[in-house]
Amino acid sequence: MTDQNALKRAVCAKALEYVKDGMKLGLGSGTTAEIFVEMLAPRVRAGEKLLCVPTSERTAAHARKLGMTLSTLDEQAPLDLTIDGADEADRNLDLIKGGGGMLLREKIVAASSRKMLVIADESKLVPRLGKYPLPVEVIEFGHKSTATRLAAAFVALGYASVPMTLRQRDGATFKTDSNNVIYDCAFGAIQNAPKLATAILAVPGVVEHGLFIGIATTLLIAGPGEVEVIEK
Repeated sequence: MTDQNALKRAVCAKALEYVKDGMKLGLGSGTTAEIFVEMLAPRVRAGEKLLCVPTSERTAAHARKLGMTLSTLDEQAPLDLTIDGADEADRNLDLIKGGGGMLLREKIVAASSRKMLVIADESKLVPRLGKYPLPVEVIEFGHKSTATRLAAAFVALGYASVPMTLRQRDGATFKTDSNNVIYDCAFGAIQNAPKLATAILAVPGVVEHGLFIGIATTLLIAGPGEVEVIEK
């Protein structure tokens, strides 16, 4: 079990142990979360009753195709459990998410759940967050001026010249499911994630950021030969 796909399948298999019949379940986004949905679907077809709330339109379409019962967050909150991936995670269970662009809905669903289980392979576990560029979702209106204010906020916190890139896809500006745009901010290393999170949200035009602080309750990390369980 050394290739990344095998690690993802191993961590998803472990995550299945946390799912119980009758749960209201948040379904995450991204490649690992998609594998989890595929591995969960046979249990649903065998008769387990799960009400699932997807975190993205892509996840919803994938789960619906596999025969899973979907509902809305407004109808089902609070959820029993959300299972989602991460772009980075540390041993404090703080995360960077949003590489797939779904961070806003992912955070809303996770915050509306009693527990959040994060599934990832060992490449996502880091001693300090920040090597992966931090996504910041902003309203499209005036987004360049929002980016200027963000840069000033970073400087005020002691981060000099943080590269900020407006996310593109297929030659056009990427739009989230909520029709916002994303700036990817390459910090390299984040010194104080809670302080940075507060400063970003204070900037007018910002909708949300990819720092998930104090939300995850369990982290599953797949490495060669084992899946490590890290709990709060």
